[in-house]
Amino acid sequence: MANSAQARKRARQNTVSRLRNAGQRSMLRTYVKKVIKAIESGDKAQAQAEFKLAESVIDRIADKDIIHKNKAARTKSRLVARIKALGA
Repeated sequence: MANSAQARKRARQNTVSRLRNAGQRSMLRTYVKKVIKAIESGDKAQAQAEFKLAESVIDRIADKDIIHKNKAARTKSRLVARIKALGA
């Protein structure tokens, strides 16, 4: 357990931060799942609309360093590739 006042405060801050970050990651996964669901239904217009929403969420979370910028880029790239494959 934390012994100093500074360590106790950091422990409190880490708890709040961890919960906030978990919520943000959960929201990210939800938006990605919405895009995947639209892709699997075969609706390209719906998939593109969902991707546009997901893209802003992905970028916002990457800017806050909740996920790595490369992971954000990789996720967006894979989603775009799957959406493009719908037209073929």
